[in-house]
Amino acid sequence: MIPAGQGPAMKTRNRWILRKICKCTSKRPAPLAEEVDSTGLTHCDKIKDICKDLVLSDDQLRLVMQKLTEEIQRGLSKKTHHESIVKCFTTYVQDLPDGSEKGNFLALDLGGTNFRVLLITLDGMNFDMKSKIYAIPQSLMLGTGTQLFDHIAHCLVLFVQEHNLQEEVLPLGFTFSFPLTQTGLTHGRLVRWTKGFNCSGVVNEDVVGLLEEAIGKQKDVKIDVCAILNDTTGTLMSCAWKNRNCRIGLIVGTGSNACYVERTENVECATPGNFLPEKPYMLINTEWGAFGEGGVLDFILTDFDRDIDENSINPSTQLFEKMISGMYMGELVRLVLEKIANAGLLFGGKWPSGLKKRGKFFTKYVSEIENDPKGKYTNCREVLAEVGMRNVTDQDCENVRYVCSVVSRRAAHLASAGIATLLNRMDDNNVTVGIDGSVYRFHPHFHDIMTEKITQLQNHKFNLMLSEDGSGRGAALVAAVAAKKERR
Repeated sequence: MIPAGQGPAMKTRNRWILRKICKCTSKRPAPLAEEVDSTGLTHCDKIKDICKDLVLSDDQLRLVMQKLTEEIQRGLSKKTHHESIVKCFTTYVQDLPDGSEKGNFLALDLGGTNFRVLLITLDGMNFDMKSKIYAIPQSLMLGTGTQLFDHIAHCLVLFVQEHNLQEEVLPLGFTFSFPLTQTGLTHGRLVRWTKGFNCSGVVNEDVVGLLEEAIGKQKDVKIDVCAILNDTTGTLMSCAWKNRNCRIGLIVGTGSNACYVERTENVECATPGNFLPEKPYMLINTEWGAFGEGGVLDFILTDFDRDIDENSINPSTQLFEKMISGMYMGELVRLVLEKIANAGLLFGGKWPSGLKKRGKFFTKYVSEIENDPKGKYTNCREVLAEVGMRNVTDQDCENVRYVCSVVSRRAAHLASAGIATLLNRMDDNNVTVGIDGSVYRFHPHFHDIMTEKITQLQNHKFNLMLSEDGSGRGAALVAAVAAKKERR
């Protein structure tokens, strides 16, 4: 049953972060150098003015929370679910792993430009994991659904053969990190593509059926797809295997989304017959990345956000995600820096030709630049040299780091507002939030900023837990729980 147990609070940090983190800069954006021009204003004043709309007050964040609460209620309601923005899709997952799962299980984790295949061997609280990453060429991301799933099935077969498991029936959990309408644990229809995908013939189709059809074309393999889930659900399940207090799953990576434990009686939008109503809880996939559509978040949207949205492959959608996730963070920084440089406040007014193209300032640069200790600019200079700017001044580096910190802090604050909303809704203490995603994992201050802001926005006790093994192990655990239930 899904209620939290009494496991120890887990606080896991990546070694890379621990080795690099600089406590003195984790709480506030880096200060700007003071240089007064003929108008009497400093560069600091002018740059802060350009960035001012990216700095959110607690009042603005609480209004975000209020609106998200309203949208979640609309998503759960049978009457308003179909027209809601935050869909709150039912996952039909009503049980957490209890340590009794045994056997070999496959996991397929699809949610970005790569996908992972994992083999998980469970025996009580012991597990062994083998995995392999396969690339998805952009031609397949924009091709047909048949081509995409044939490629995935072919890689699955190669993986099974590599581990000599062709004769074993392998339960598979499928992590599909795109908006799904689920009508059961093994039935999910794609609502729309995100994260740069636009494969034809998949929207409104049963994704499990497409995968099973592709697997059926292969020979000498016995794979039983017994669960489809979102990466947030996988993250929650993976962390809950270690810590039974984990009841929220959060992704802050290429995209952003969250799931949480909801009371079954509140899940009006669930399909009758596909879950056990007597079980008091069910995992809900919020799909909060879509939050903001229809003008709900216009009061915090900036001109930079509108530029990002208008030039994306999915304009007017996924607005909350576009303000938080790694797919857009680097481009947001690039747009701000370009405006500052064009105003003559950066690099002597010169803007490198290499940065005039969209997408050329990578999100990883933000983490690297903010990882420089206070007063040091080694990483910043290396990044700027990589994009064509050499012989930059310390003031230039300080200004660049300020912009990075403003954009990343806003992302962390918005994610914090979302988590605070879920904690208030669950109204319980000692909830652990399992988190995965490259932004949270590698940004040197994201964890600390979120811990501070969530504490300020609500009154419940909580812990943030880095998911060590990603959503892949969670998918295998969902498959293991489903297979165990099926055997019973």
